[in-house]
Amino acid sequence: MKKLSLLIIALMSVGAIFMAANTAYAQTKGDVKVKPLKIKKWKKYDVGEIRFEDKAAGTEGSQIYNRLVPNPEEYISSCAREVLATLYFSPKDKITPVNVINYTLEDREGISAKGGGNGKIRIFYSSRHVEKSYKGQGDDKVMFETRGVLLHELTHAYQLEPQGIGSYGTNRTFWAFIEGMADAVRVANGGFYGEKDRPKGGHYMNGYRHAGYFFVWIRDNYDADFLRKFNQSTLHIVPWSFDGAIKSILGEEHDIESLWHEYQVAVGDIKE
Repeated sequence: MKKLSLLIIALMSVGAIFMAANTAYAQTKGDVKVKPLKIKKWKKYDVGEIRFEDKAAGTEGSQIYNRLVPNPEEYISSCAREVLATLYFSPKDKITPVNVINYTLEDREGISAKGGGNGKIRIFYSSRHVEKSYKGQGDDKVMFETRGVLLHELTHAYQLEPQGIGSYGTNRTFWAFIEGMADAVRVANGGFYGEKDRPKGGHYMNGYRHAGYFFVWIRDNYDADFLRKFNQSTLHIVPWSFDGAIKSILGEEHDIESLWHEYQVAVGDIKE
């Protein structure tokens, strides 16, 4: 009976996090609206085989994670469908194939990272990060952070990549797009604390949240399907560039630097 009660509590915690993801933030300054996704069409999509392994067994982080996520495979699959629904219009799109996701909980420094390729993906998540999230903030913080980090890493598994400009490790534009889109998916699905987590100033070429919040702002102010179109721009804009993608989606009268300036003014980081 005790195990059943713990399971029910854990499932309720997971459910609460997913409900929070569909709560709209107020549209002020850098806050973004979390728009409900059409997940139903993705329910039968094969996200790949999920293989979970706890390599941190016996640690406090492992105990917390397993208590809150009693079925990691189902949890990861659910997050994967959120990512797919954010990046693509439908399962009929040209989608990066993923056959296997080896997801490990590990007792190591860092937070999380994705590796592998050619359909075989590796993602590790740090049990030490779970412990840090838990201290002082409890279960809700752990689940919020776990989901947000997972959305980011799963985006790397399913997103399309720029063509004709080198690779992640050799080209800054490639890198900024990849990391910016991963955080854009996290922002779009309520994986950050709205304006509180939005970095001030900087540049979209800094990738991550700088670019992620910016891309979602373009979605909210110019084209509701911008993230999907931006992802798909890598298929037909070769060699790929930010300007080429922007002009293809929004029209020749737009360019990335002007949009960045407009965004910075709109969120109050600079004055006109």
